[in-house]
Amino acid sequence: MPHYFTKDNDTLASAKKPIWFVIRGREFKMTTDHGVFSKAGLDFGTRTLLENVEVGPDADILDLGCGFGAVGVVLGALFGARVTMTDINDRAVELARDNAFDNGVDAVILSGDGCLHVPGLFDCILTNPPIRAGKAVVYRLFREAREKLKENGRFVLVINKNQGAESAIRELGTIYGSVELLAKKSGYHVLSCRK
Repeated sequence: MPHYFTKDNDTLASAKKPIWFVIRGREFKMTTDHGVFSKAGLDFGTRTLLENVEVGPDADILDLGCGFGAVGVVLGALFGARVTMTDINDRAVELARDNAFDNGVDAVILSGDGCLHVPGLFDCILTNPPIRAGKAVVYRLFREAREKLKENGRFVLVINKNQGAESAIRELGTIYGSVELLAKKSGYHVLSCRK
């Protein structure tokens, strides 16, 4: 199977399926598909991130590597933030558009690698980074996120201890100066860095 961190998945037959999950007492229905991250449902890492981050109603947020759109849609629905989402995977972008619409979230959703192509600056950029794409890609995304943050903006991510959390924390410290641990659950670390 091709990796989800790719431009298109034309070789994979589409098999869209609905999923349901509850975050902070609110139920969400979304659609996933083959060739996108966590096609079976909301993954534990993303759930842990969503349960431990808050954004203001006037916040401009970017869901970096949005997949089917869980982070952007949930935070837009719960907090009323202004949402932008981006992903390299065209199928993921299509799903994120559908899921935002279906959940009543007005969002700008763009296709592209990383976030330098996204117009504007953000109060908060969030990601469950594509670990399997390799450290070079992940660390590039960390650096790009800093460039797209407003002054005092936050970069929030989730990463598993067994998938390089320790080295990621060191790299984030080099880029941002300091790293705050927002939550830790079953090996997953929710980290926050300020510009």
